[in-house]
Amino acid sequence: MAKNPKQKQKLLYILKYLIEKTDENNGVTVSDIIAYLDAFDIKAERKSIYDDLKTLQDFGIDICSNKSKTVEYYVASRDFELSELKLLVDAVQSAKFITHKKSNVLIKKLENLTSEFEAKELQRQVFVSNRVKTMNEKIYYNIDSLHEAMNSGNKISFFYYQWEITGDNAQKVSKRRRNNGERYVVSPWALSWDDENYYLIAYDDKAEKIKHYRVDKMESVEVLHKEKRDGKKLFSKFDMAVYSKQIFGMFGGNLTDVKIRFDNSLVGVVVDKFSKNVFISVNDDGTFDMSTKVMLSPNFYGWLFALKDKAKIISPVSAKDEFLCFVEDVLKMYK
Repeated sequence: MAKNPKQKQKLLYILKYLIEKTDENNGVTVSDIIAYLDAFDIKAERKSIYDDLKTLQDFGIDICSNKSKTVEYYVASRDFELSELKLLVDAVQSAKFITHKKSNVLIKKLENLTSEFEAKELQRQVFVSNRVKTMNEKIYYNIDSLHEAMNSGNKISFFYYQWEITGDNAQKVSKRRRNNGERYVVSPWALSWDDENYYLIAYDDKAEKIKHYRVDKMESVEVLHKEKRDGKKLFSKFDMAVYSKQIFGMFGGNLTDVKIRFDNSLVGVVVDKFSKNVFISVNDDGTFDMSTKVMLSPNFYGWLFALKDKAKIISPVSAKDEFLCFVEDVLKMYK
């Protein structure tokens, strides 16, 4: 009788069974393992199973046993703890730039990193909230192309779109390519996850400045293998953390030195936004002043407005005037 070719894979089947079916709260007996192997027509004796378990332990698999009426074996530790997997699942589910379809695929792969029993706890995490997701399924190919370009030091080209209201009665929302439908050509240098979106940080040769683009709004990304990227000198001193703090939610604007006075109760808000290393000076009236560089934009003024009477721009005058115009424009809508 021909020998079952799977017999040579016995050790692998045992490992697979232990990984999928066991954890600290769920074990299997030697009899369970023999029955599992038998389903694949793999014959095994009890002594050989003990030897195989010892081999897996010697290899580094953390297989433990507990004794009750029978001896049960289980995988005690894995590369990821259940709590760590829950964090990863929630991060995937929370990320706007990951589509619903891809979220489910990634979460399913994360489930394979633990037992089927603990995987059920991850499945419940999928429905934590119904967050808005991107609809661009090609974002993953975009990211691959961007990493390829950054690793090889080449420029990229792509179409960039925005949403607009269309239709005879303006009842539809559709995509429209920006830049008059022409491809953008930039030098990619970094990727940043900010405010639940994924951004490309790049050097725009024509404008001679750093710009950022939402990766999920990029289409047909191409690596220009014959064109080396520019902006090396500028990005040699580039600090992503500082840049992210300055631009306030990836809204562009004029980079300006500003001084803002805050109520002392907002020190935690300031640290969360600008880090604990920001320069501040304490006043005698229960306030403190902070000086930093920010890109003046509606997003910055909106953040400041939300702090109501506990934050005030001290300088420059131009920023104070622009903020007043911002507030007045909002008030006009309600008069």
